[in-house]
Amino acid sequence: MSERDVLLADPAATDDLARRLAGCQPEGAVVFLDGPLGAGKSSLARAWLRALGVTGAVKSPTYTLVERYPLPAGGEAAHLDLYRLAQADELDFLALDELADARLWLVEWPERGALGLPPPDLRIWLAMAGAGRQARLQATSARGEAWLAAITG
Repeated sequence: MSERDVLLADPAATDDLARRLAGCQPEGAVVFLDGPLGAGKSSLARAWLRALGVTGAVKSPTYTLVERYPLPAGGEAAHLDLYRLAQADELDFLALDELADARLWLVEWPERGALGLPPPDLRIWLAMAGAGRQARLQATSARGEAWLAAITG
């Protein structure tokens, strides 16, 4: 599958990437956000949700594990942070079936959800790079391929 690297020199570059991703995001997109603590996963998710029109507090789901956001255009987005899961079967308690119609899933620490998550369309690896960050975007489905092509043109 296709990959693209994007240098995120500053927070404005992260916001710009989030706007581009949100601008052509397929309906029901599933995105896995990977990277170590402090790599910027929550910052990218927050900017993405803002780009979709979410107003008010955009909380990190570190302790709640799942935050749901109604979208102005209809439907909702889900932001999951699975860092605190000890075992994948703990997903059963998160009522993920209620998110089946979400327009967007942003999942931090997806490896902790194992096979209990829907397959991603896009994986984004974030890492520190000097004073900024590096993002590697990888399409993991046909829908993800089209999406990645649309944002990187």
